[in-house]
Amino acid sequence: MRSLEKPRGDDVHLWHLDIRQLSNPLNPSASDEPAGQSVFQQRATRRFYLRLLLGAYLGLPGKDVRITRRIKGRPELDSSQTNGELNFNVAWSSGCYLIGINSGETIGVDMEMAARQPGNPLALARRYFSQKEIAALSRINQNKLHQAFMHTWACKEAIVKANGLGIANQLCRFTVNVNPEEPPAVLEMQDDDPTAWELAMAEPTHGAIAAIAVRQQAVRLEGFSLSK
Repeated sequence: MRSLEKPRGDDVHLWHLDIRQLSNPLNPSASDEPAGQSVFQQRATRRFYLRLLLGAYLGLPGKDVRITRRIKGRPELDSSQTNGELNFNVAWSSGCYLIGINSGETIGVDMEMAARQPGNPLALARRYFSQKEIAALSRINQNKLHQAFMHTWACKEAIVKANGLGIANQLCRFTVNVNPEEPPAVLEMQDDDPTAWELAMAEPTHGAIAAIAVRQQAVRLEGFSLSK
């Protein structure tokens, strides 16, 4: 794979990979879709292409890229290879793999399929969301509630993935704008400055909702895809 220039300033490179359309690195002649692969094979395929991309930014073969994990499981590049100059985060849904890469502060990405049925959105919101988000969702027209819930969930997942604290007991500790027709924003945070965070939304593939959270003042998204 050719070398890639690292994102600059507020730029975030957002890579969408349809794993179903890419060669299986464990068996390049196979045509199995993820549904026909074992969990191990699916994970290995994602890690192969993640390392391939990160290596292109670092000027290294993918096999030499070292990825570590925080206590809560957040994947990070080994600091000895990046000097803190390249960050990434990933999301996976329905055969689609999303990789967000930046050169600024910590980044989190989440991807949800818009058609996913979350059961009772308000009941789930009451279980996980902040009181202000619950109140705001309760005022939304019923025929737009599903979209608003998925939008809110994606934003909140991206933030907790960025800060690396994990979902448990964290989703209710901050508030985002639940209205998908308005610019995404972090409105309140219990343990941080909400104005330090920036949210952006994208549709990496038809029917997908992606949220990108970075602890910086602005985000400029550049979209890319990896194919055969």
